[in-house]
Amino acid sequence: MKEPTWAEIIGEAVIVVNNSNGVVVSQNALNGIQDYSGEIVGEVTEVGSKVDQFKVGDKVAVGCLVGSCKSCQNCVNNVENYCQQNIPTYGAKYVDGTITYGGFSDFMVADEHFVVSIPSDLPLDIAAPLLCAGITVYGPLRYLGLHKPDMHLGVVGLGGLGHLAVKFAKALGLKVTVISTSPNKKKETIQNLGADSFVVSRDQDQMQAAMCTLDGIIGTVSAVHPLMPLIDMLKCHGKLVMVGTPEKPLELLLPSLIMA
Repeated sequence: MKEPTWAEIIGEAVIVVNNSNGVVVSQNALNGIQDYSGEIVGEVTEVGSKVDQFKVGDKVAVGCLVGSCKSCQNCVNNVENYCQQNIPTYGAKYVDGTITYGGFSDFMVADEHFVVSIPSDLPLDIAAPLLCAGITVYGPLRYLGLHKPDMHLGVVGLGGLGHLAVKFAKALGLKVTVISTSPNKKKETIQNLGADSFVVSRDQDQMQAAMCTLDGIIGTVSAVHPLMPLIDMLKCHGKLVMVGTPEKPLELLLPSLIMA
């Protein structure tokens, strides 16, 4: 069967976005490694005939996907990121066989379902980080029920992911404790980001005092670090979410976890 042409694709439920290139630059790109960026913001320049949520000129954003099969169990359950036929924003084949190049391309084509509207008064460079770092920490808060105002959330690390986790959690009305190896980040954490407390993970007394106090923890650091001290900080049935990506294995002592 002949692959559809761009004209045939655009006649359906797709949107053409003129990218604001270079808003997000990864470390890979700085090191000369091929990287296409997965945090895309820009303006709609063309819409297909079945598109009813967007129009030409709208400010929009696209995250890590531009398409999926829409019919498998994962798509039906709104977890298209697990679809075996999903189309990532970069480094993948689109339905016509062309390669997706993400935010460093001049324009991109995406299914309407994967396009998000940006408020007209929100600068594009401010919106871009929400497409990766933002959703990475916001998703677990909502999906795992850690978004209720009476909850106490721990955030491990205060980098690109961590500071957004703090901001989202405070906006949702949670009490927030930041856990870090760097004591010099305490002032920024509490005064600038609005966290309620700060725990230095290398200080055994502070860690001991925080045991069994947290409803959930979002771990955002990529360095190797011990997990059991974090688990000890959780209340009964608390949730530990790891979104950092250490390159080496982390040690988890199952007997201690089971008997805790």
